[in-house]
Amino acid sequence: MNTSSPRLTNRRDFIKTSALAGGALAAPSILSEKLLAGETTATLRVGLVGCGGRGSGAASQALKADENVVLTAMGDAFEDQLQASLQTLQKDQPDKVKVTPDKCFVGLDAYQKVIDSGVDVVLLATPPGFRPTHLKAAVAAGKHIFCEKPMATDAPGLRSVLESVKLAKEKNLSLVAGFCWRYEGARREFYQRIHGGAIGDVRAIYATYYAGRVKPMPAPAERRAGVGDLEWQLRNWYNFVWLSGDGFVEQACHSVDKVAWAMRDVPPLKAVAVGGRQSPNNQGNIFDHMFVVYEYPDEVRAFVGQRQMGDTYTENSDYLMCAAGSGKIPGWQAPYYTGKESWRYHGPKTDMYQEEHNQLFAAIRRGAPINDGIRMAQSTLMGIMGRMAAYTGQEISWEQALHSEEKLVPDELDWKMKLEAAPMAMPGVTRFV
Repeated sequence: MNTSSPRLTNRRDFIKTSALAGGALAAPSILSEKLLAGETTATLRVGLVGCGGRGSGAASQALKADENVVLTAMGDAFEDQLQASLQTLQKDQPDKVKVTPDKCFVGLDAYQKVIDSGVDVVLLATPPGFRPTHLKAAVAAGKHIFCEKPMATDAPGLRSVLESVKLAKEKNLSLVAGFCWRYEGARREFYQRIHGGAIGDVRAIYATYYAGRVKPMPAPAERRAGVGDLEWQLRNWYNFVWLSGDGFVEQACHSVDKVAWAMRDVPPLKAVAVGGRQSPNNQGNIFDHMFVVYEYPDEVRAFVGQRQMGDTYTENSDYLMCAAGSGKIPGWQAPYYTGKESWRYHGPKTDMYQEEHNQLFAAIRRGAPINDGIRMAQSTLMGIMGRMAAYTGQEISWEQALHSEEKLVPDELDWKMKLEAAPMAMPGVTRFV
C-alpha cells in the first residue's frame, strides 16, 4: 500500500478508525460548494457502471431519489447488456434518461469513460472483483458514489478500498454502500434498541442465508466458438471466486453485515468454518454451502449459515441471544424481541433500496456527505475472512485476513488472454496465503 495512507494493522486500528467514521469532515467538494451557495436546483448527472439487473435497479432508484437528476452515461463490458438496460430505463423514466449514443461505453475500460464523461455521481454495480479498481478511479476523479456490495473479493482489493475510503473522506465525497438493510427503517429501530440495552448485551447471533441453488453455469459444450476465457467467465461471473468472492461473500454478506451491525461494527477476533460444493459446478469454482463461526471478545460468538441448493429449506433471518432476552428479524417481516422488555416494530415500511439513494442525494444537496466506507470495508472483510476459513479449513484471525497476500483478480485483463479457472478449494489442502 501507499505509505501515505492508513495501515490498519490490527483490530484495534480498525475499531479506532470505525469510531472516527462519523466525525468532522473536510471542506465541501466543488459540487457541494455550489449547492451550499444556493444552487440547490443544480442538475446532478449520474453515470452507471455495470448494466446488469442490480445496476439497472440502482440507476432507476437514483433517478427517483431527486427531482433534478438525469442519467447521462452508461458503461458495461458488453454491448447487449448495456442496450437492454438502457431500453428498460428509458421505458421506466424517459424524461430522466439522457444517454446519447456517444455516452454509451462498452469494454473493459468503460468504467473510466463513464467517470470521465462529466458526471457528478457514479453508480458502481459491476461484478465485485472490479470494485476496488472502479472505486479508486471514481474517488480520484472526485465523484460522489453509490458502491454496491461487496467491495472486494480478496484482501489486496480490500486494502485498496480502504485507501479509497480515506481519500473520499479527504475530498468530502459521499460514499454510500449497497448494504441496503442499514437503510431499512424497521432494522434501524431494532438495532438502535438493541444497542440501547433493551435486552442486555449480545451474547450470540445466528444468521441464516439459506436460498435456492446457485445460478448454474452452462455446460462447456454450450460455449460459442470465438468466446474467450475472460468473456466466458464474465458472462458467468457469479460462479468464479475472483469475480464474485463466492456466494458467502457476494450474497450472504448481507447477513454478515447485520452481524457486524449487531456487534457495533467491532471486528471479530477470528473465524472457523466448514463448507464445500455438493451440486455440479460445470467448471465454476465456488462453494454452494458454508457455515462460519466468528469469535468476539468475552466468548461471544456469531454463526452465519449459507446454502444455495435446489429443493432445500430456505430462510433469511437473524436471531440474537442477549443477556436479558432474545430478538429476531424473521426474514422480511417485522423484527421483535422479548425478555426484560418486549417490542415489535409497527412503524411504516421502508423501501431500503430506494432509501439508500434518497439519503445519498439528500446528502449531496445538503453539502454534508455520507461515508459508509469503514463499515462497508469491515463487512466485506468479514465475508472474505469466512471464505478463507472455509476454503482452507483453518482458523483465520482478523489480522491474517486483512494482510493476506492471496490475490485473486488479475492485474491485467484482455479479451484474448488465457484465463484458466482456479481449482475448487479443498479444506485441509488449500493453503492460506
